[in-house]
Amino acid sequence: MIRGRLAPSPTGAQHLGNARTYLIAFWAARSVDGEIVLRIDDLDSPRVKSWASEQAIEDLRWLGLRWDGEVAYQTQCTEAYSEALQTLIRTDRVYPCTCSRKDIEQALSAPHESRFRGEGAVYPGTCSHWHHGAPIPEIPFCWRFRASNETLSFEDENLGEQSCNPAVELGDFPITQKTGQSAYQLAVCVDDMTAEVTQVVRGNDLIASTFRQMQIYRALDETAPTYAHVPLVRGMDDRRLAKRHGDTRLSVYRQSGVAPEAIVGWAAYSLGLLEKPEPCSATEMIEEFDWDRIGSQDTRIDPESIFFT
Repeated sequence: MIRGRLAPSPTGAQHLGNARTYLIAFWAARSVDGEIVLRIDDLDSPRVKSWASEQAIEDLRWLGLRWDGEVAYQTQCTEAYSEALQTLIRTDRVYPCTCSRKDIEQALSAPHESRFRGEGAVYPGTCSHWHHGAPIPEIPFCWRFRASNETLSFEDENLGEQSCNPAVELGDFPITQKTGQSAYQLAVCVDDMTAEVTQVVRGNDLIASTFRQMQIYRALDETAPTYAHVPLVRGMDDRRLAKRHGDTRLSVYRQSGVAPEAIVGWAAYSLGLLEKPEPCSATEMIEEFDWDRIGSQDTRIDPESIFFT
């Protein structure tokens, strides 16, 4: 059985771009009679807003999305993250890294930039000489995962085959912060394993993360889910949808009396699932969902010109 997930991050309000990705994940699971769970990715404590978790849940309910089971929260799973980390330490898949951003910049006299958009320079391996059993640094450090020097591939349900040599194209990456708190890459893998998620649907800006997470799954002797990376919603300047493009918060539409069916209809039309942007419910679109109609091109919008009634 397909078991998908919705995983909003409460670092701010949910907007049209978030809504469209959640809808795709919902349709992809329900269209094959699968399940879908809801997790709040609230581990990024400095950026988490106190009001954002409940608002995200309200936004999803308003859109007409229904999930299976209780809502899960990352902050309730820290023990599981710690256990996974200890496994990776014992098997020498990670090492303590004391490098600051400045240290890394100085070490990169000729920086090797990743081909993945927004990923920056590949870590030069300064601290990778450490191996399990050696003394642990007494100054703050993060645990950094040793990237695999081999070609990894997966069949993306929306984009087709994707390949990457993580060591060459991405480099070693942190799985904890210097505070000891688990970082995104480790936490997401453990969360999905715990919830028995078999299908991950997310934005196409996270393909690099997929290659990182595939390595973590393998290092923990677990099977990775299938992945589908879907088009983003961008502003007319080609940047990801944000406040600078105008107010596209779902909470604002909701409070302004906009019908959720109008948002769902816009999302379905912008993805090629409807011939025109007509109102419809999230459940009505389940039977219309087809990966072959989604495409790979991001959608560019001018929020000021979108009028929902």
